[in-house]
Formats: sequence, C-alpha cells, structure tokens
Amino acid sequence: MSFLEKMKSRYTVKKYNPQGTIGEEQIQQLKEILHLSPSSINSQPWNFVFVSDPETKIQLAEASYFNKEKVLDGSHLIVFQALKNPEDFEKQIEENLPEGSVTYYKTFVKPKGEAEIRSWLKHQVYLSLGVLLSACADMGIDSTPMEGIETEKYDAILKNEKYESVFAVVIGVKSEEDKNQPVHNPKRRLERQHVILEI
Repeated sequence: MSFLEKMKSRYTVKKYNPQGTIGEEQIQQLKEILHLSPSSINSQPWNFVFVSDPETKIQLAEASYFNKEKVLDGSHLIVFQALKNPEDFEKQIEENLPEGSVTYYKTFVKPKGEAEIRSWLKHQVYLSLGVLLSACADMGIDSTPMEGIETEKYDAILKNEKYESVFAVVIGVKSEEDKNQPVHNPKRRLERQHVILEI
C-alpha cells in the first residue's frame, strides 16, 4: 500500500482494544523516528516520554479529561515536552550547534522575550507530532493526538523538571467497536481547491 493510501485510511482512534499492544521493535523504531525529527536550526528543544507503566498511565489518565479511557486502553502514551527555561535552551544550543545557528537564535528569536521564546520552542515540538503520526500511519499503528490533557498535572507526575508537557499521543490497537473508523464515519476534508493553491 502506498503512503498516500495509508494516509487515506488513517484516522484518530476514539476507542482502543485494551488487550492490544505495540511490539518492542516498533516502539524502538518510533523512538528513533522521533529522535530524527526536524526542528528550526536543529534546535531539538524536546523530550519524548514513552509511558507503558500501568500505574503511571492510571495517574496520567486522571489528568486527561475525556481522553481518560484512551490513555488506559492504549498500548503506550507518548508525552511531548519542551524545555521550560530559555537559559537551559541557550546552553544546549551553544554546546551542540554551529555558531551560525546560535547567532540566528540570538538575533531573531531571543530579542522577542521569554513568552515568545517559549512559544517558539513549543512550535518545534509540534513539528515532531506530524512526523510521529505519519510514521504510525506507515507502520500500521493506531494513534490519537491529544491536547486535552492537564499539562501541569502531567509535569507533576512525570517529574521531568527541566521540561513542560505540551501534548500527548496514545498509540495502540483500535477496538473494532470504534465508531470513528472510516468505515462507520467517512473521512471528511474541505474541498482540495480550498486548501491547496498554486501560484
């Protein structure tokens, strides 16, 4: 099946099979794919926390609003986090990136102030979301991206002090009872001419 056909068939899973698991080989592939994700100036201001421990999943499920059942029944929860402190980020890029990249950050991003810097860092994390969802589609892994989480509670549970949670993705095996499957709920998009332009 071509990648295009896989994207036509992927969808956001609303109900998972609690007995469904993703094998360790595929998990390792997803970790490496996220590790290779693109970011502006190769900044990589992120952590990706793979959660499969049942007790931790229970705690995170309680901080996931209407996504609680998905977190509990999915195979893994992947929490996407961004560096909190711009000073930590600046230290990281000074140690790891070429001078030109550091100069770009200090010239075009840093002068905008802390709120804008933190927003820019989170935007980089969102780039990796597209990579993960595409990889899951290609690998036949069901997924659910979620902004519907209580990020401060996630942070308290995960205790990853230099990072703040931005969003999460459940991965697993869909339930055959999931009514959001395209066979029950056909994929809807705006007409292509409304979103794809040529100049």
